[in-house]
Amino acid sequence: MDTAAKGALARACLIFFALLWAAGFAVFLAPVSAGIINIGNAAGMFVCAVLFFLSVFWNRFFRFMSGHKAVRVAFIAIVMSALLLAVLAAVISVFMTSAANRPPDGNTTVIVLGCKVRGEEPSLMLRQRIMTAYRYLDQNPSAMCIVSGGQGADELISEAESMKRVLVEQGISEDRIILEDRSTGTDENIRFSVEKMNEYGISGSVTIVTNEFHQLRAKLIADKYGLESYSVSARTSLWLLPTYWLREWFGVCYQIVFGR
Repeated sequence: MDTAAKGALARACLIFFALLWAAGFAVFLAPVSAGIINIGNAAGMFVCAVLFFLSVFWNRFFRFMSGHKAVRVAFIAIVMSALLLAVLAAVISVFMTSAANRPPDGNTTVIVLGCKVRGEEPSLMLRQRIMTAYRYLDQNPSAMCIVSGGQGADELISEAESMKRVLVEQGISEDRIILEDRSTGTDENIRFSVEKMNEYGISGSVTIVTNEFHQLRAKLIADKYGLESYSVSARTSLWLLPTYWLREWFGVCYQIVFGR
């Protein structure tokens, strides 16, 4: 291949990667239109933006780097660190996928983890969790259910109450639903649900209902409180999944380092 052909191929590759990173930026930007801004899409947009500009201006950057040894060393260090982080993210993703697919063999107590309520109505993600719990409860008519989630400053009712209302509307008896309406995060969801189990004399394993990306962290917390847990996972809308999946990498790392 002659020099001109190699140059054309290199330019084509850079254009391809620039378009790829621009598309990635758009994927992480999309949830912002729904008011969803968290470390997941912020980190995703930042990384995609850096890689986009690096692809667009690679030739200039390469020439600049060639003339500055310190810049070359720093760039190599950053690339190596990024590769290590990518390996860590891949390992966490494997465990996240495994944790999301651990259905129980038989009847267990259900713990439904809360999520955003808009006024008195469950958000899209919370409704996905509620309907997933409903299907399990409908198939296991003797199973009890703990709906877990407190009331935020911008919510008119607690997440637990919102979940209970929908489950009752779907035909689940109120006698099977226990409200845990004090928790403000996943750790409290599990801890206060354990307290409710003790209060009602419920023992044995539990099935945690939450979104697939959330199951690993929920399992780590359940292990912390001595619960044998299984998972029945609500499926996250594809346009939201990258943002929440990436956010959960940070959440899992935090749980492992600080939450034990």
